[in-house]
Amino acid sequence: MNVIKGLATAGALALATQAGAQGVTDTEVKLGGAHDLSGIFAPFSVPATQAANAYFDAINAAGGVHGRKITYIIEDHGYQVPRAAQAANKLINRDEVFAFVMNLGTPTNLAMFQQMAPQGIPNVSPLTGARQMVEPFEPWKFAGVSTYYDASLASMRYMAENEGTKKVCLMILPTDFGNEIKASAQDLAAEGVFELGVEIGHKPDETDFTGALGRVRDDGCDTVGLALGVGQIINAVATANKLGMTDTKFYVATAGFHTVVAKALAKQGVTSGLYAGGGWQDLEARLSDPAVSEWVAQFKAATGEDFPSSGAILGRQAAELVVRALEAAGPDLTRESFVAALESLDYFDPIGGAQIKMGPEDHTASDEIFLHKINNGSWELVKTLE
Repeated sequence: MNVIKGLATAGALALATQAGAQGVTDTEVKLGGAHDLSGIFAPFSVPATQAANAYFDAINAAGGVHGRKITYIIEDHGYQVPRAAQAANKLINRDEVFAFVMNLGTPTNLAMFQQMAPQGIPNVSPLTGARQMVEPFEPWKFAGVSTYYDASLASMRYMAENEGTKKVCLMILPTDFGNEIKASAQDLAAEGVFELGVEIGHKPDETDFTGALGRVRDDGCDTVGLALGVGQIINAVATANKLGMTDTKFYVATAGFHTVVAKALAKQGVTSGLYAGGGWQDLEARLSDPAVSEWVAQFKAATGEDFPSSGAILGRQAAELVVRALEAAGPDLTRESFVAALESLDYFDPIGGAQIKMGPEDHTASDEIFLHKINNGSWELVKTLE
């Protein structure tokens, strides 16, 4: 471990020891999550919280972890930074949560970091792939999957080398999330991997993409990098199809790799052309795996939903990770023991189809990158990139 990381670890673990009992009793451990239950990324947060709570409920019904039941307290920030800050304040100071699990959004997480950092409160598996979730290194930061930047860099490089991408335009939200996609495209263009075309900024509530797509077509881009909300992605790609841009390829990072995107586009006559780089594998092609089919049945029974979406996969993955860490931390639970336990995890997650492994200098649970493409309404694995 280098000197900077060592000092960071020592400082945060000292804080953990001083305030280690917050949110922990002999019978309960309280976890918090600030989610988007009402905004543009609700298709991720809603199923993620459903899947996590279903998993926690099963653990609690079996007696909990070391005799402690898990209480997962959820606040809705609607993908609005001020509301996220308010949610963090409530969860930390009123609810006194032990750790955060699956906080959604890049700008919202960054706002909450200002309150988490002074106390070293663990932030586990946030629903964002921003580099800031693990960079700069802090002992309380634990990401679930590879960053937007790493996934986009590897995926778009592959598309240039194997899928005919020569010129890339960008349609992005002007946020840290959008900047991750932009940075990866800029770096690939600087390497000469492809040419970079027009960049178009969008608002979170924007719904008409006709003009933007006209600019893409006029600029001669064969591929578009999207960093938009889930509904916006569906709208943009469907609009391109209606405009006759059927040969245009679209790329989305983790935030667009969602079951609802594939199904909604198929209903609108778009059967292919959208690529996604993410840190887990889609479920549909893996239903023959007994572990996958069993969990799908459990999720349906617990939630009443027809089929678990990408958000549900992430929720299930994060919940298991937390439970395994609580088990490994032992009955004398402190933040120090919890952090050490997280850093000791090494197992295969059959639901996400990825290896989960962390260490004292590696706080990203899964480093694998899976490039998928929509084919007839389903995500099809193109290549596993590492």
